[in-house]
Amino acid sequence: MALKLRSQMPEIDGASSWINGEVTKADLVGEKPTLFHFWSISCGLCKEAMPSVNEFRERYKSQLNIVAVHMPRSEKDLELDQVKRVALEHGITQTIFVDNQHTLTDAFENEYVPAYYVFDKEGQLRHFQAGGGGMKMLEKRVNRVLGIAE
Repeated sequence: MALKLRSQMPEIDGASSWINGEVTKADLVGEKPTLFHFWSISCGLCKEAMPSVNEFRERYKSQLNIVAVHMPRSEKDLELDQVKRVALEHGITQTIFVDNQHTLTDAFENEYVPAYYVFDKEGQLRHFQAGGGGMKMLEKRVNRVLGIAE
């Protein structure tokens, strides 16, 4: 069961490592909405969704924080060099929280990859979705949180 809508954003701590910088909840809340994107190097759907996520990141970079969370699903997903290599291959330039202990995964009560969590700028969860595809729905929700007319 994922976080309920209107839940407050969990603290962003417990990373086994960070790639492309580091953020805290204080960095994210209050400034602009935030999209958390859970993925795993062993997840085919995640890799298929990456170009859409990257396009999203570029389109909304001035209006939206985007944090990728690498959620390992097996022992071999724990290899940091692999995570870095796949991130590079798939153009993931946003901050990546490497969650080898499942600290953030558990805080989000997340069981899925890919999974997307959209928080408004006050840090309240406004949208959750999991699985491949569905970028249109994600875009609608993000636009709503940003106050952009559809």
